[in-house]
Amino acid sequence: MFESKKYAPSEEFVRNSNLTKDQYEEMYKKSISDPEGFWGEQAERLTWFKKWDKVLEHDFANAKVEWFKGGKLNVAYNCLDRHLQTPAKNKAAIIWVGDKPGETRTYTYQQLHREVSLHANVLKRFGIKRGDRVLIYLPMIPELAIFALACTRIGAVHSVVFGGFSPESLQSRIDDAKPSLIVTSDAGFRGGRIIDMKKNIDEALQ
Repeated sequence: MFESKKYAPSEEFVRNSNLTKDQYEEMYKKSISDPEGFWGEQAERLTWFKKWDKVLEHDFANAKVEWFKGGKLNVAYNCLDRHLQTPAKNKAAIIWVGDKPGETRTYTYQQLHREVSLHANVLKRFGIKRGDRVLIYLPMIPELAIFALACTRIGAVHSVVFGGFSPESLQSRIDDAKPSLIVTSDAGFRGGRIIDMKKNIDEALQ
């Protein structure tokens, strides 16, 4: 039942790749020999509202590590907003395939930005603000990613819980996170069966 084979990529695939093997090896070596220089260089690819004062500050003896200290950015902005003034706004950001054959949804960056903004306002309407914790217990649907991005948009902390977890497993996650809000659905499909997600949440809360 065990077979070991190697399949080389096609020449066309190699030609169109972002990195050659040599470039990858060079980057890897730099990440080991000069982690601050390497990650500082990679961080320039993001949009920062305020640039960091120091790439890395660490005290391993006390298990304290801080990256990009003093820097400020927003995950949702980097995932979505910065693409809206480019041709990428009309490209697919999420291509979702459901549990049932033929069930698909596609969101461009522009469409996803709108959905994330709408969902962020829903969270705010429920009183969620920066620093609050939100627990997300959803099936594998686009709304899972949308709510996660909506949380990052307004500065809320989100905890994504696996959609197949039982009430007992949910209970420990809820106790740990102590969320101000739980986002779930009535039910979800997984492997052809229905998971009663709202019932699981209700039992966990009890």
